[in-house]
Amino acid sequence: MIKPFVPQLVYIEPRALEYPLGIELKRKFTNMGIEIRTTTSHNQVRNIPGENHLQKYRNAKSTLVVGVRKTLKFDTSKPSAEYAIPLATGCMGHCQYCYLQTTMGSKPYIRTYVNTEEIFEAADAYINERAPEETRFEAACTSDIVGIDHLTHSLKNAIEFFAKTKHGKLRFVTKFHHVDHLLDADHQGKTRFRFSINADYVIKHFEQGTSPLNERINAAVKVAEAGYPLGFIIAPIYLHDGWKEGYLNMFEKLDSQLPDNIRDDITFELIQHRFTKPAKRVIQKNYPMTKLELDEEKRKYKWGKYGIGKYVYQQEEQEDIKKTLHDYQERFFPEAHVDYFT
Repeated sequence: MIKPFVPQLVYIEPRALEYPLGIELKRKFTNMGIEIRTTTSHNQVRNIPGENHLQKYRNAKSTLVVGVRKTLKFDTSKPSAEYAIPLATGCMGHCQYCYLQTTMGSKPYIRTYVNTEEIFEAADAYINERAPEETRFEAACTSDIVGIDHLTHSLKNAIEFFAKTKHGKLRFVTKFHHVDHLLDADHQGKTRFRFSINADYVIKHFEQGTSPLNERINAAVKVAEAGYPLGFIIAPIYLHDGWKEGYLNMFEKLDSQLPDNIRDDITFELIQHRFTKPAKRVIQKNYPMTKLELDEEKRKYKWGKYGIGKYVYQQEEQEDIKKTLHDYQERFFPEAHVDYFT
């Protein structure tokens, strides 16, 4: 079983100690006996221990930077939500296909932001700007926020902040089962708690350092029984030998473990595997033994925003993926809703 994340090394920006959460985290990590260093800014983090790139990369994944979020302009987060709410960046998981490989670049350490009240005030302004329309915020665009929240409780505070808003809603997704501290949060049904799930082949080969599928499903049952709206993201949908059987087995596990009384309002989001040229280079550098199929010749090129295109499956393969997974969803969860396939 994957244990809750504990950093091996912590950096604290001096400004973080101007906020109650910064002071609390410093005290917590000191009491835990974790090495704490000071950095003027996360960009100045140097000397991650390691003899070579792979060791430094792995050690960076267990390094936490406690800092202040300077820009309070939120990025958009389509198709999941209107905006991304920035509570943390980086992830302790080792998902080889992850788009954070390129987003994080040479700084794969985890950052948590302590000026949460300022972040919530910015979210409030976005909500008021769109009112009376509903505004959804995604909290897991740049991190697996659940993976560190047992330490910071930033996500729990965000859940309770959105519970008090009239037109705001929160969403996030996780591959970790460490959810117990979130079960008593006053969420008022305003937060959709989603779990990333996949075929056994994908989890085994490409999602090291994350919770096994059964643990994720068990956690999903807990949060649904705590009254949270529940969702599942099947991503990345990855074509491998026996993929149809693999995803069928995944749906069968989900069906066997989810009680009937929590199926009323389940959502699914379906995302096919894709990669960019920059991502391919970084993935092969960070995971030189990867079995991930990254052959541009086998893919279709799709233009993306900012001029960076991505390689997706060929059109016929996409249609096959979409039909197969929609059929499984209709068979096992006919009352559920598929938000999108991309």
